[in-house]
Amino acid sequence: MITLAVDCMGGDHGPRVTLAACRQFLDSHSDAQLLLVGRAESLQSFAHPRATVVGASEVVGMDDPVEVALRKKKDSSMRVAIQQVKDGIAQAAVSAGNTGALMAVSRYLLKTLEGIDRPAIATQMPNEKGGATTVLDLGANVDCTPEHLLQFAVMGTALVSALNESASGGEPSVGLLNIGEEAIKGNETIKRAGELLRAAGEAKALNFYGNVEGNDIYKGPVDIVVCDGFVGNVALKASEGVASMIVGGLKSEFKRNIFTKFAAIMAYPVLSALMKRMDHRRYNGAALLGLRGLVFKSHGSADAIAFEHALNRAYDAARNNLLDRVRARIATAAPLLVPAVAAPAAGTTGSPE
Repeated sequence: MITLAVDCMGGDHGPRVTLAACRQFLDSHSDAQLLLVGRAESLQSFAHPRATVVGASEVVGMDDPVEVALRKKKDSSMRVAIQQVKDGIAQAAVSAGNTGALMAVSRYLLKTLEGIDRPAIATQMPNEKGGATTVLDLGANVDCTPEHLLQFAVMGTALVSALNESASGGEPSVGLLNIGEEAIKGNETIKRAGELLRAAGEAKALNFYGNVEGNDIYKGPVDIVVCDGFVGNVALKASEGVASMIVGGLKSEFKRNIFTKFAAIMAYPVLSALMKRMDHRRYNGAALLGLRGLVFKSHGSADAIAFEHALNRAYDAARNNLLDRVRARIATAAPLLVPAVAAPAAGTTGSPE
């Protein structure tokens, strides 16, 4: 039985969305149970034999500073949900709450794995090969050293291997996001990261493809794209904006006039498949990698469909022993993972959604 702890109060919509998603999730997963964390009065109407309410008297607001979440709201639904993972009661926690707070509280309670300096946020973006490209970091670390980028590559490889999503059919391939494919391009951090990743590839610690450009995220030549959190967050937001524009444009064609309606009806199977593929809700649920426990971040604005996908990702990660796989990957790559002692202070965009 897979047990997930759900921060039911987090996000823009709170229980109105999270509880609906939890019910759908439980109906489709007979081997899962949920710990619904939040204010009892907001959750008491939810009844299911595989759901238990865990009380928490406080809520971390979407605009709360990290210091408030860490030091003042010690009985928040976010913190109590993560505590369930620390205590071994749940295998993973899911929250749509404040990203900076979630990362800070998760890191404080769970700590980072040995060999990892900073956790990273990883999620998927659809590619034209019919699969998805895993991208990290997406906002946890604005400033990264080359050593951090190598650590992200190792953790990303573990994530994709655990979820059996390697498009290449073997060892997941890793690309380093750059302004060109040539090794001589990029700033000094990227050039040095490329050297470390090539050395890791030669040592068989991971399958390094080489440099990739932004459009390769969607072309899909690699399974994993590694970048710093600033670049990754911008790429994520831009892709979601484009996807929304395309889906919105397709929907408007159904309403324009009799001729476009007829054409749309004829092409409906193709258009429907495209809209489904471009729907960013299907890719909701970012993993916080590098912690001694599994935590998944949902979009703060997620609806019930999107939040259910985040629950599905956490379930899949727990079922496929993602944490053990990350540990094993780190152990294999340990000789290459030199601590980034001189790294700049960690930053966060505060919102990877």
